Amino acid sequence: MVRRFAAWDSYGTMSNTKQILAMLKSRAEGNDEQFYSIALQVAAAEARKGRRTTAEEIRGAVDQARAGQSKGANIPISFAQPRGELEGLIDFKEARLKLSDVVLKSRIEHQLGDLIRQQSKRDWLREHGKTPNRRVLFLGPPGSGKTMTAEALAGELKLPLYVIRLESLITRFMGDTASKLRLVFEETLQRRGVYLFDEFDAIGGSRSATNDVAEMRRVLNSFLQLMEQPNATDSILIGATNHPELLDPALLRRFDLISEFDMPSDDQIKTLIKKYLRPLKYPRIAWKKVINAAQGLSQSEIARASEDAVKTAILDEHDVLKTDDIVRRLNDRAEMRAAFTTKK
Repeated sequence: MVRRFAAWDSYGTMSNTKQILAMLKSRAEGNDEQFYSIALQVAAAEARKGRRTTAEEIRGAVDQARAGQSKGANIPISFAQPRGELEGLIDFKEARLKLSDVVLKSRIEHQLGDLIRQQSKRDWLREHGKTPNRRVLFLGPPGSGKTMTAEALAGELKLPLYVIRLESLITRFMGDTASKLRLVFEETLQRRGVYLFDEFDAIGGSRSATNDVAEMRRVLNSFLQLMEQPNATDSILIGATNHPELLDPALLRRFDLISEFDMPSDDQIKTLIKKYLRPLKYPRIAWKKVINAAQGLSQSEIARASEDAVKTAILDEHDVLKTDDIVRRLNDRAEMRAAFTTKK
């Protein structure tokens, strides 16, 4: 490492000396991410000077150090529930899902894979003056997997999922909603995470037939401005709505990607159930009967019904699942949905 620093110094640039000092300071403070970020800036400078081999060696060393740090961390990182003025506005949810737990259309898989790659290599992009995509809009009917996918995205990136409580955010008092919205965005600047605005049309809707149209326009304008501000943490903002037709057209230009969800198809239902029946066997399943029972249920409900069938089989000391075992649990979920809908 000393020889490498000496080589840098021989190039005769003051910036290298400052970078070395900044790296040593960040290391002394235990700020590993800052240390790696500076190292990647050095790699970018080397690449611009035509020393691509050196640049690749530095990048490889950073990747190796990060991987080793991840493997050595046997204590999970604890993400805290927001407090103070944000309490009641933002709910913390630990992301327990990965994208492999969700069944998605190939187009959405490609979109999210590209987003994850950009976020995972965000330091590389910033070396060249670019920022990763982070503003996402999920469109689709209730139960199509939007919320589940948001959690899976957070899980893939090992980030906390923060759900914005719109019933607390939106108030009748003049300027209060915009003020609370600003608090939420300030939090995205301080705490890296995935921030989900569910029922997003409540904020981004184009409202023309309500008494509070002027106030909601102010809220919408504030949201548009806040979306555009630079974000050093690269926190991901996800808007999810069942009613894309209500959204103001100005919003669509502000998102980096828009993913359109559909209710699970028959093939997707089958794939999803198979994922959650592991590790038990299911050699003689009447899939047509099972798929019919799953119609109208969300991905989350289908997954939970499948897991419930597995849990029951384990407790009954069975290692093989039958069609009726799965159908019974799917029917339970359908009854729960019907009861909730009727009550509501």
